[in-house]
Amino acid sequence: MILTNHFPWTEIREHSLRQSPRTTFYILFKPLNLFIFDKGLFRSTLWTQTTHMKKTFYALFAICTATASFAQAPVYNRCMTPQAIEYQENLTPGYIHDITSVFNNAHSYVSNPEAKLNSTYTIPVVVHIVYDIAAQNIDDSVVINQINSLTDDYNRLNADTVNMRADFDIVKGNPSIRFKLAQIDEFGNPTTGITRTNTTLTSFGSIAIIGGDFSDLEKVKSTVDGGHDPWDQSRYLNIWVCNMSVSFFGQEITALLGYATPPSNMPNWPPGSTNGLSDGVVIQYQAFGSNNPNILDAGGGPIEVLGRTCSHEVGHYLGLRHIWGDGDCTAEDGIDDTPNADAQSSQDCDPTKNTCVDNIQGVDLPDMIENYMDYSSEECQNSFTQGQVSLMHGVLQDQRYDLVHGNAASIDEVKEISWLISPNPTDGEITLNSIDPIQTIKIISLAGKIVIQVQPTGNETTIDLQNLESGIYFVTIEANGIHSSQRVVVK
Repeated sequence: MILTNHFPWTEIREHSLRQSPRTTFYILFKPLNLFIFDKGLFRSTLWTQTTHMKKTFYALFAICTATASFAQAPVYNRCMTPQAIEYQENLTPGYIHDITSVFNNAHSYVSNPEAKLNSTYTIPVVVHIVYDIAAQNIDDSVVINQINSLTDDYNRLNADTVNMRADFDIVKGNPSIRFKLAQIDEFGNPTTGITRTNTTLTSFGSIAIIGGDFSDLEKVKSTVDGGHDPWDQSRYLNIWVCNMSVSFFGQEITALLGYATPPSNMPNWPPGSTNGLSDGVVIQYQAFGSNNPNILDAGGGPIEVLGRTCSHEVGHYLGLRHIWGDGDCTAEDGIDDTPNADAQSSQDCDPTKNTCVDNIQGVDLPDMIENYMDYSSEECQNSFTQGQVSLMHGVLQDQRYDLVHGNAASIDEVKEISWLISPNPTDGEITLNSIDPIQTIKIISLAGKIVIQVQPTGNETTIDLQNLESGIYFVTIEANGIHSSQRVVVK
């Protein structure tokens, strides 16, 4: 490993990361940042501030990485060491006190009964494919595969849930969150939910990331900078798929698998967590979709891809932290039912590890390599916990409320009920006919506003729309406890 002379470096011996013989790490100390470079193969996280205090840590945002043994260049992947707490406390006295307050807020948030809802949410997704070469311009089938995998993972419909150890039956949770490619764009036009941008940039990754500078990566979210502007971030989950490889001395390294922005102003993410970052998720193109023909190889051989990088990053987008707290047994993630661990999993599936003593419902649970928010190998990730589900539901009831409530983009045009709208398009009245009696009718604008609501009796109802502005509206009905929606065009 070559270390430059441009920064002060300190070599330490770290013993706890893998429970293995001592491993050499190199730490770069810079103001507000601490980076550790290891020679192993990991997905990891880059943060600006951290703590080992229980259920607390302060992070800029999460970034998953895949790195390998490269003799020519330093590889960044681990941080969140005890030195970071002391370092930040020296820079800003009172830091430890502040993060203790953050810890208490996180627990209050998760414990709030309103956050524990038995609801099913639908999140509309737009996937921006930004490519330089043909291989990066992944097929629609790969995108559809990834969206289906997300829905499976967030509804415990993934076949490998059977691989979850029985130890975790007491904490397993079902988020009941569906993801679907948007059917209408920001302006009400039909869409596939996929955009494609041919960029002149060979990669959005750069060596600047080592210094905590994400300006190059963020260019993928800007049309003028060679990427693609986001769609309305309050109404769509924007996912950018691109090349983020980093050039080290002329060698292209697949160093980053993805990163995500947490919700703004969330109690267990301190202020400033998303400063300078455009909201959404970014994924390395080889790590997107389990049917992706592009091989993901970070230098140590092909890596199994099952779409779990996206499941992990969307977890961050919905407010989740890493389950090991980015520290040792004294650091956690703000969730009571995720077992402690003294470090991240090392891209493996080791069921023998129980690195910390827990008391979760009276049980000392082993390290939960099955959890999507660990760094275990994708083939052993298959579950969330009930506490994680509560937190995500709380986010969808608060910070990301507009994403799933009154959002026309999240409405499925489905017909479980047999019913018709006529005429369509219309310049005045519409008549609804249903085999089943209709209890409720709502006319919803593209902005998500209910503009008309009636409670009819019988199977046929006429509604006057002549006072509405021209455009596309959704007609949602409820009959026999079933909801169904169709579009109507007002001329």
